[in-house]
Amino acid sequence: MSSTTDSGRLGEFLKACRAQLTPHDVGLPETRGRRKVAGLRRAEVAQLAAISVEYYTRLEQGRVQASATVLSTLAHALRMSEDQQTYLYRTAGKSDSKPRRRRSPQRPRPAMRRLLDQLTDTPAVVLGKRLDILDWNSGAIALYGNFAEVPAPQRNYVYMMFTDRHFRNLHLHWEHDARVAVSALRMEAAQDAEDPELARLVGELSVRDEDFRTWWAEHAVDSASFGTKSYRHPLVGEITLDCDTWASPDGSGQRLMILTCEPGTPSHDALHILLSWNQQSPTAETEEIQPQ
Repeated sequence: MSSTTDSGRLGEFLKACRAQLTPHDVGLPETRGRRKVAGLRRAEVAQLAAISVEYYTRLEQGRVQASATVLSTLAHALRMSEDQQTYLYRTAGKSDSKPRRRRSPQRPRPAMRRLLDQLTDTPAVVLGKRLDILDWNSGAIALYGNFAEVPAPQRNYVYMMFTDRHFRNLHLHWEHDARVAVSALRMEAAQDAEDPELARLVGELSVRDEDFRTWWAEHAVDSASFGTKSYRHPLVGEITLDCDTWASPDGSGQRLMILTCEPGTPSHDALHILLSWNQQSPTAETEEIQPQ
């Protein structure tokens, strides 16, 4: 079968899927007046998938080919079943990048683990591909909470920024920090646009959160290698820390994020109190981190 015919089948399938849904089904506000088309409009699907209306229109018309990331986002937006997702990928010629296929699990490098153990007076986190949180030290537990209590599939920096109430409320300037996180994830997408795990992450967040959907569509990019983060911690109040991220030299994509502050400042005193309290707390001890 020709690619032109396949593109036509894909477009017809997308039309059929959006015709079966209403704005209420996908969390969009109902519009007044009679709708000219059954189901969702093209503009509404594009909004949910964080892509332009023009791009989605061309996709339905068979004039462009969609990446695995876009297909996954559309699958989430159109509430597709597993069978529908399989058909979507096969029709788009992406049968080798099924949304349920998982790659080898990421594991923190031993050198990263040793660095964490030696950083006893500052929070530090190991970030993997897609900004997955792979490892952390006691300082990070004191600041953010125990990541071991977060289910492994949800242990992702960007995912937690948008879905975890405690993690979100910690950030004094949440919108700024969340935008930076989305821009950093965009940089990750440039490294491996066909990553099915990235496609799942972007697809789920695009459906769940309007801010993420909007900012992802802006295509802003940021390596987020350094900056300043301000927190509102329930125990010590406001605290501002310098955030520096160091990339592993082995090409694994892992990065060490370290949070520090100038000695003698109120933030330094607050951080010292926070770390001391965490060391004395019986909940500070955590089980050895298991490979994901």
